[in-house]
Amino acid sequence: MNLTCIIIDDEPDAIDLVELLIKQSTSWTLKAKCFDALEALAFLKKNPVDFIFLDINMPKLTGMELATLLPPRTKIVFTTAYSEYAVDSYSFHTIDYLLKPITLKRFLASVKKIEQHFSKPGPEHLPKAEQGPQFVFVKSGTAIRKILLKDILYFEGEKDYIRLATGQEQMLIYRRLKDMEEQLTSPFIRVHNSYIINYEQLKKIEDNHIYIGDKLIPVSEKFRERFMEVINKNKF
Repeated sequence: MNLTCIIIDDEPDAIDLVELLIKQSTSWTLKAKCFDALEALAFLKKNPVDFIFLDINMPKLTGMELATLLPPRTKIVFTTAYSEYAVDSYSFHTIDYLLKPITLKRFLASVKKIEQHFSKPGPEHLPKAEQGPQFVFVKSGTAIRKILLKDILYFEGEKDYIRLATGQEQMLIYRRLKDMEEQLTSPFIRVHNSYIINYEQLKKIEDNHIYIGDKLIPVSEKFRERFMEVINKNKF
């Protein structure tokens, strides 16, 4: 696929590595190599590209700060040694998040993701909940309760139990989280070994955590990519 890009990084060795990987693995055109954010900003104002490789930890202006100043809809592939910025990075038009040192295997996976992104026809939206029952029956003590799916905030795994939380109450279910995950469809998604959330109920995402109801839920690296793909489909 013929795509155009630039590399923005204050480390010459890091730029050389990404440039080499591009030449070896793609047919993309590398338009420029910029060693600081201000140089890159000036270049992009006159030379639009399909996407940029952007380091986060840079002097003068960090990659995150630069991302807020980029032309609208500029696509970003972050390159950084710091995993803690991963979720925050997806508040921009982020395609991927590459952790340094970047391996050939990981770069090839990113190439596939980038080219798939640009081959998608038109804007996408969050997947709609599948048709079918919009409620579950939950055994609570001696009673069987009917709970509307839209009212559920999250499920939290606790050994052989699951804690089901709505905005009004919590209850324990004698089931494993993995078994529950196999039965649930959109808008429920696994974000951690211990949590499945209803993404229609989340308030915000910040510092690798989800704010939902009065709960702060971590997003683990294992589930982060799939979760952010879903979120990005309905991001403006």
